[in-house]
Amino acid sequence: MAALAKLQRPRTVKPIDLGAVFGVLPTPILVVEADGRIGLVNQAAEQFFDSSAPFLTKLRLDELINSDHPLFALIDQVQSDGNSVSEYGVTIGTPRIGQHQVTIEISALPERPGAAVVMLHRQSMAQKIDRQLTHRNAARSVTAMAAMLAHEVKNPLSGIRGAAQLLEQGSKPEDRELTRLIVDETDRICALVDRMEVFSDQRPIERQPVNIHEVLERVRRVAQNGFARHIRFVERYDPSLPAALGNRDRLIQVFLNLVKNAAEAAPAQGGEIVLTTAYRQGIRLAMPGGDARTQLPLVVSVQDNGDGIPEDLRAHLFDPFVTTKVNGTGLGLALVAKTIGDHGGVIEFDSQPRRTVFRVMLPIDTAGDAS
Repeated sequence: MAALAKLQRPRTVKPIDLGAVFGVLPTPILVVEADGRIGLVNQAAEQFFDSSAPFLTKLRLDELINSDHPLFALIDQVQSDGNSVSEYGVTIGTPRIGQHQVTIEISALPERPGAAVVMLHRQSMAQKIDRQLTHRNAARSVTAMAAMLAHEVKNPLSGIRGAAQLLEQGSKPEDRELTRLIVDETDRICALVDRMEVFSDQRPIERQPVNIHEVLERVRRVAQNGFARHIRFVERYDPSLPAALGNRDRLIQVFLNLVKNAAEAAPAQGGEIVLTTAYRQGIRLAMPGGDARTQLPLVVSVQDNGDGIPEDLRAHLFDPFVTTKVNGTGLGLALVAKTIGDHGGVIEFDSQPRRTVFRVMLPIDTAGDAS
């Protein structure tokens, strides 16, 4: 009977802490009071606005976002009739975070008359993954092209070059300029094929713990002593980051490429590149050939204050031979996409005038610390 009574005794259920639930929701949420003050924000809103909760809750909403923004009209509508409203495809941002496309949802808060709950739905994770798959497909297309060129183009070019050199030996002085032109152009094409052959290397990369800050410091020194002498660098590093799991030399090449592009995009006067590292609960990707999921919490950002990427190039930015440079080959970002993909990572970008950011998300070393 005692055992039966124990089974029938109602369990004590600990009440759910709604504040904790609010804090961990992935959607940026702000509670705006009737007088326009920001009364409460969650962690996702702190990340979205790149500011702490104590800082944000000292502000009025019009001190954070321009008062002529459509958001204010939506809040007024909710405050007047009490109904929830939604607005899709709205651009929202600040000088600190740049511009972002979001869906805004606003609801009244009955417990606080005049207050409104503002939810900002950012670009969906599915869209990010679709973009990353596009980048990887671009890298794979270069791989196939590189293998074809090495076999079908490079060998015949060697014959053409040899024939031109033989013709040059017996040609008149006035004709040697033409044979030399053939040789030079053949060498140029061979050099391009050599650059592409790196894409056809399908061997797994050797990875080990890498201190990402040492990589970025090496890249910065190379840049400031060469192509980025006129650029001001700003470093915003998280010193507590764990080691990345990667190939040091290849990561140096990746970030050297991104920094070089940023330096070329930045204005000649007042050019600035911001290097940022952070630890975030990033996305998880399924790895080919199994059910394993890879966490990508280490985020490295390279930001410039140039004119931005032209709208018509953004969808194809990581495709081979896509470039805005007069003498560019369009292989740099394709190689970056392949290398990050080989690391199991993700690369994405946001671009608007005066603020273009490339973000690289990488796995961390879970076995030990960087040496």
